[in-house]
Amino acid sequence: MKKTFTALSLGLLTSISSFQAFATQADEISVSDPFAREVPPGAPASASFMTLDNMSDQAIKLVLADSEVAKIVELHTHTNDNGVMRMRKVEFIEIPANGQTVLKPGGLHIMLIDPISDLKTGQTVSVKLQFEDGSTKQVDMPVKSFKKMMGNMKGMNHDM
Repeated sequence: MKKTFTALSLGLLTSISSFQAFATQADEISVSDPFAREVPPGAPASASFMTLDNMSDQAIKLVLADSEVAKIVELHTHTNDNGVMRMRKVEFIEIPANGQTVLKPGGLHIMLIDPISDLKTGQTVSVKLQFEDGSTKQVDMPVKSFKKMMGNMKGMNHDM
């Protein structure tokens, strides 16, 4: 009886430690302050923003994003091209080990291109984030006013 209990206890401990080995990159990422930009009628694109915190001791790459609110979803950044800010698609967004990456207007962000319908303040949209190991995290976010954000976006050329 004692040997059976010991064997079961060891088996349980092994299972628990094995479970930790199966933790995904998505499990290691915490998302805060997510929001999407309102789409005025006829606008060809919107964007979503958030803060990504990596709670692991290894860098994690966000490699894809997807959403039912847009036909195309891409990871983007802004670059300064002789004084003109231009958007560029990037292959991944890295979240440093035990660090943070902020997706914000004028910096890294997720483009929601060719929206299915106008995104309006007060709505909630979902964006699925996919990490390098294939794991995913669903992020629900409010839609915020486009007009309030225009001050942050002046002087930017949104080449796609």
